[in-house]
Amino acid sequence: MGPAGTAAAIVGGAVVSVVGAPVVLGAIGFTSAGIAAGSYAAGMMSAAAVANGGAVAAGSTVAVLQAAGAAGLSGAATAAVVGAGAAVGWLTSFIR
Repeated sequence: MGPAGTAAAIVGGAVVSVVGAPVVLGAIGFTSAGIAAGSYAAGMMSAAAVANGGAVAAGSTVAVLQAAGAAGLSGAATAAVVGAGAAVGWLTSFIR
């Protein structure tokens, strides 16, 4: 793959990750209405609550994912997702 193909893979990975993040969050149960009953997110929340004596700690993975599911990705989260998606795109450019 040439430089143009590599650039396309990087940009494609970044775009797909930003567009796909809200879809994936919703699919696993982190919705704008809260954590969906019986979902993977509900299982994560239950495990986190058990580990913390009945409450989900602020700033925990579950709390951050629920905030993103409810309000969308913050600027910092968007930057992280773009970076991760671009890295995956770059890595896929090596696959022939």
